[in-house]
Formats: sequence, structure tokens, C-alpha cells
Amino acid sequence: MLDGFTPWPPELAQRFRAVGYWEGLTLWGMVARTVARLPDKVALVAGERRETYADLDRASARLGAALLRHGIRPLDRVVLQLPNTPEFVHWYLALVRIGAIPVLALRAHRHTEVRHFIRASGAVAYVVPDVAHHFDYRPMATQMQGEFAGLRVYVVGEAGDGQTAHAALLQGLTDDEGTAEIRAAEATVDPADVATMLLSGGTTSLSKLIPRTHEDYVLNARLCGRAAGFDEQTVFMAILPLGHNYNLASPGILGAFYTGGTVVLAPSTDTAEIFRLVEQEHVTVIAAVVPLISAWLASDEPKRFDHLSLKVVQNGGARLAPELRQRLITELGCTPQEIYGTAEGLINMTRLDDPLDLILNSSGRPVCEEDEIAVVDDDGREVPDGEAGELITRGPYTIRGYYRAPEKNSEAFTADGFYRMGDIVRKWGRNIQAEGRRKDLINRGGEKISCEEVENFIHRHPAVKSACLVAMPDPVFGEKACAFVILREGESLTFEALIAFLRSLQIASYKLPERLEVVSQFPLSPVGKILKRELRDTIAARLDAEAGV
Repeated sequence: MLDGFTPWPPELAQRFRAVGYWEGLTLWGMVARTVARLPDKVALVAGERRETYADLDRASARLGAALLRHGIRPLDRVVLQLPNTPEFVHWYLALVRIGAIPVLALRAHRHTEVRHFIRASGAVAYVVPDVAHHFDYRPMATQMQGEFAGLRVYVVGEAGDGQTAHAALLQGLTDDEGTAEIRAAEATVDPADVATMLLSGGTTSLSKLIPRTHEDYVLNARLCGRAAGFDEQTVFMAILPLGHNYNLASPGILGAFYTGGTVVLAPSTDTAEIFRLVEQEHVTVIAAVVPLISAWLASDEPKRFDHLSLKVVQNGGARLAPELRQRLITELGCTPQEIYGTAEGLINMTRLDDPLDLILNSSGRPVCEEDEIAVVDDDGREVPDGEAGELITRGPYTIRGYYRAPEKNSEAFTADGFYRMGDIVRKWGRNIQAEGRRKDLINRGGEKISCEEVENFIHRHPAVKSACLVAMPDPVFGEKACAFVILREGESLTFEALIAFLRSLQIASYKLPERLEVVSQFPLSPVGKILKRELRDTIAARLDAEAGV
């Protein structure tokens, strides 16, 4: 077992296996079942490249065997920072086949973050592209080599000095040799061991490492795929980074591989390109985020293409306003599916056959019957259904601790193993409505304003394409609300008009924004989340400038 990993209590682990939640499968074992069943089925599409499940088997076996020859061993951590290409899939599968642990950095991460990931994980290797999206990763990798003695760097593309190119790594190793060597390594991988390290989603500090085991992550992919209706006929489009939990296993590409579906890698976030691919590849499901969905609904491009194959648009990262969900139904003819959860574990999803009210308003319910959830107040006392509080959870795929982070663990986990998600929600039975992060509550002189609640009201204004509410400092109340909005093309909006509209909705006066900022775009994280911290910094700086500070 990996040192620094917090396992589930033995009695729970035994029960999870006994009732079939944990199948005794490694992540590769999960994919291998599909390879055996559907070897000639197309598994992956990227531009002109089409790879079958048998192709994925051969490519990952050869690469895994090459890594073994290069000295990569079980439980070695390898920082994997690749764009959405087939090589990402090959490297990910190769690493988990030999029992090594991919640490999943995102394409936009730079020196500070990568340095932290290598140091915190104890990584022995770092995998990068040569150039992606106009950024050359090789000098950054060289710098990491200078800071971490013995760090091996592998480059998909042309390697720099002291680095090993992906193609060179595979030289002198046939597919047959790779397959033979990898089989012996696979047999030694323990499904209870850590398989993957994801990154925590905080935007105010460096990410914590989230250790996911083979068993729990297979369960994650299986349950999310079931809730999404994935099967052999599923054609799943991946637009967001593959290194993010949402696109990797919730249900993501691993959910598709579990059931024998096909994954289509979108080359960009361009609306026309996305819907051209929907038409060309008969895409049935897309995983998206609020800014993407808003852009599609504001564009005429989807109407230019045949998108009748598209059945489901999934949304994750931030709650999609009910009005936008309704427009997905009426304008794109597909079912919106809300996915609300955390890379640490718990995933909630609306179901495709839910009543319309839940599809439009709910943040979903847990995908596993064994998921324990509670909504608690600041003192840790459970609140009645319908009241707002913090969501806490534990279950067969929710971690029991971050990797080598005892201080963070004491804050994030209760003594009896519940993970504090840091989200303000309301629940009715098992159905949850997310209202935002605890830090997304604006405290206006003691009155708590849920940012997401007000944002949903603002979204109803016909001139508004997207909205974001943040706190701005105030000498009297401590905090007041500032609304940042992106307008639809050709529209205008004054502060007075916005307030009049919100008053017409009969919401409490204290929830009304006290400033309006019209912008052309929001700052976004690598996975498409709006960076509210940057908006808070922006408005604070403007207030200081206006006050002559």
C-alpha cells in the first residue's frame, strides 16, 4: 500500500467487496473486459484517427512494457500533462496497467503548479507534449529536471536535451514483446492500491492530491455511466480536459470504456466545430460546462448541422440555470443532465427519466445507494430537509484523506470519516440542490446571500447571456453584491433596469446586487469554471481606484 494513503476501514472494505460495489478489478482490468468482448469496436476518434479497443490494448501494452524497461515501477508517481489526444489515453492506460500512478495535471498548469505536483507526489517522471496551444512545454520540463534530481521527462513529439521522445521510448519493442511483458506486470497490480491522483478544485491555494484506488474509481465510472444511460451505442464527446475527474470518469471516457461506447475527442471549444462533429460522428452525449452551453444557446451555429443524434448534454462544475436547461430541451431537443460532485468522491446526477421539475431544478442525487449524505450547520448539526447547510458525505468511492496532507485532512474530514464538501446545498430526501461554495455566500451585514440563487434570477433577464455574482468590500456592511454580466449580442443593460427586473421577481431586497459590471468574458479555470476570486479582486481594485486609494 502507498505510504501516505488513508484506506477505508477494513470492515467497510470487506463489505463493499461482499455486496459487489468493489469488483476486484483494476482500471485496466475494467477496460480489458471490453477489449475481450468488443475488440474491433471503435473506441476512440480524434480527427482522422480511429482506434479500436484492440488498438488501445496494443498501444498501451507496448508503452507500458517500454516504461517497465525504463525503470518505472508499481506505485511510482508520474505527472501526466497531455492535451486531449489519443496519446493521453495510451499513457494513462499504460501507467495503470503496470501499477504506476498518473498524477493528472491540466494543460494550463505552469511552473508553480507543476513544481508542487512533483514535490507533493514524489513523482519520478513527467510527461508533456512538445508544443500544445502555442506553449512549448519542454523548457518548463527542463527547469523541473534541474530542480528535482533524477526526474525523467518524456515528450510526446520532439524531445529536448536530456528528455526522451515518446517514439524513441518505443523503439526496439514490438507489439508482441510489449503484450508478453505487460501481462506479467498486470497480474501484480492490487485493485486496492492507488490508481490515480486527481487534483482538488480549489482556486485560492495549490491543489491537494486526491488518491483514488482502482476499485473505487472503477465503481465511480460504472455508477456514473449507469446513471447517464451509457451502453455500447453511446458516442461520448470529450471537450474538457481528460485529466479532470468529470471528463475522465464521471462518467467520462472511462464510463464509456466500461460499457463499450465510443469516445470522440473534440479538437477545440468552437461551437461550429463541435456541432460539425456531432453530425459527422453521430454523437449522443456531450459533457459540458455553463460557459459552453451558454455559447451554444446564444449561437445560430447548431442549427446549421444535423444534431438529431444528440440525446444528452451533461453539465458539471457549476449549476446550470433552469432557464438554460429548458432551452436545451426546446432548442436543441436533448435532455439536460446535471452532474454535481467532487473529485474526492461523491457524484450526484439527475436521471434521464426524472420528472421535468427535477431535470430543470435539481442538482441530482447520489449515484450509489451506499453514499451517505447529510446537510449540517456551522456546528455540525444536521438541518431539516429544505434548509441550507454544508454537504458532508462518505461512501465506497469517497476518499478518506488527501495524500500526505494530515493538516488538511483534519479540516476536511470528520472523525468518523465524512468528507466536508464545502458546498452549501438544500436537500429533499436524496435529491440535492446546490447553491454554491460556502465562500460563495455574501455576508451583507449578517444577511447571507447565495450567489447562485441570485445568478439564476439574473439569467432570466432576456438581455443576459451569462451572470456571476461576487462579494465586493463595503465599510458599513462588510460585503455587498456586485453582478458581472455578459450580454447577448446587440443588447444593453443598465443597473437601474436590472434592479427593476429583479424586483419584479419579488425577491428579498437584501439579495439585490448593488453594482453592475458589464464584461465581454469571464476569467475561467482550465476546466471551464468561472474564477470568482479574480472577479472579486477586479471589483475591489476598481473601488479602491474610485476612492483614490
